[in-house]
Amino acid sequence: MTASTRALELVQVAAGAADAKQAEDLVALDVTGPLQLTDVFLLATGRNERNVMAIADEVEDRMLQAGAKTLRREGRSEGRWVLIDFGDVVVHVFHEEDRQYYSLERLWSDCPTIPLDVAAAAAAAEHSA
Repeated sequence: MTASTRALELVQVAAGAADAKQAEDLVALDVTGPLQLTDVFLLATGRNERNVMAIADEVEDRMLQAGAKTLRREGRSEGRWVLIDFGDVVVHVFHEEDRQYYSLERLWSDCPTIPLDVAAAAAAAEHSA
């Protein structure tokens, strides 16, 4: 089983939003094989707590504009690891130290990566604004 078309569209929106706030090391994983609760994990890194929060806010705003609803949000008070669950897509925004420590890419290394086109997502967001 692979990620739904809607999940693939939404992960591009989320990646473009994260990139707009200078997120680093963006990685999208198709987790439909081991998980039945979601299709895609998007991992992003912020340089500090303020950057992590700005990335998370931008992702949430753009995903809402794209018609995705936030089902759950965790970690906003600390700004170290913010998880935003949109159903088909779960976005993890990490402080760089926490990203290295938890190493979700290693944990989910059997899952295929999804190519991200943040330049196209950014251009689409500009046209819709």
